[in-house]
Amino acid sequence: MSGRGAVLRVGSVLGAIVAYGYLIACLALVVFQVYRWFQNGEWTHVGVNDGMRAALAHFAGSDGLTGWRADLARWLDAPVAWLGLHTVLEVLPASLALFVISILGNSLFVYTTDRLREEQTVRR
Repeated sequence: MSGRGAVLRVGSVLGAIVAYGYLIACLALVVFQVYRWFQNGEWTHVGVNDGMRAALAHFAGSDGLTGWRADLARWLDAPVAWLGLHTVLEVLPASLALFVISILGNSLFVYTTDRLREEQTVRR
């Protein structure tokens, strides 16, 4: 296998992992929201901000958040700049963002798989 073929194969695997991983996360989030809706009778909005806060809390080290992660956490809690972006991230549903990332991963998967097939056809 050529170097280009190896890179395409790695890109294909990464694209599939991103595509299906984020799709599963999107579906899990929607199922959670539906469960909460059935339980409480009220839709639980989960924005991108909420997801970013949860990710930062998950990846915090033993000494807490430091560096750019601490700056990002402060900005998510009380923005003083980029107020419009902060509003968009609050309003944008996290499930939609996860779905878009899934589509991008799937696009990478399809593109690299097609290039691999073309390379195999040329070699024959």
